[in-house]
Amino acid sequence: MRTIALVGDRSPAVRAHTRIPALLDVLRDEEDFDVYWMPTPDAEDPEALAGYDGIWLVPGSPYRSVPGALTAARVARTGNKPFLGTCGGFQHAMLEFARNVCGFTEAQHAEYGASGDDDLIVELTCSLVGHEAAVDLAPGSLIERLLGTSRTVERYHCGYGLDPSHLALLAAHGMLFTGHDESGEARVAELPGHPFFLATLFQPELAGDGSDPHPVIRGWMAAVRQASSSLRTSMA
Repeated sequence: MRTIALVGDRSPAVRAHTRIPALLDVLRDEEDFDVYWMPTPDAEDPEALAGYDGIWLVPGSPYRSVPGALTAARVARTGNKPFLGTCGGFQHAMLEFARNVCGFTEAQHAEYGASGDDDLIVELTCSLVGHEAAVDLAPGSLIERLLGTSRTVERYHCGYGLDPSHLALLAAHGMLFTGHDESGEARVAELPGHPFFLATLFQPELAGDGSDPHPVIRGWMAAVRQASSSLRTSMA
């Protein structure tokens, strides 16, 4: 039985937290798998995540435990576990990469009270809470292949994003920024060579009426299926 971890502090006040289980139920009708919610404090221990076939770092920041959120992204990145990070998950995946891969150990997230040159994640000049906006996708990227288009309109519910001044540092260490808004701000990131590592500032779980999983979610689940099948074959 495949298992996936939804890492985040579940709350009925967060719309994404009500949408995600319903979308996964649709996919469960097509293929059975188990879903477990893991509060961010529980994710601080890497061993708590070791047995999962896929990890989704879900929206809902500020998280109760930043170390837990960062550990979830690191375990997926280093363990080749299919990873999806949306909204806050995007932000914290970038924070983990900056600290542990780029040597930017003091990188901070402004939502937690930081303010200064070490802020990797900063308050957006124009909040995207409740907004829809166009995203241009890089040719040949994972996100373009999943959506089958070079331009998409997606829904957001966030007020924080990447500080453009630090973008080059992350890119120099291998992070690909493959989706940008009309002003050139990064909205999608992915890691080449990983089975599936995709982070979006937009929220695919909020697309449509909640009855049909977004191609990003379907793509992530397909990667979970493929990765877990390959692992089971190699162990047989």
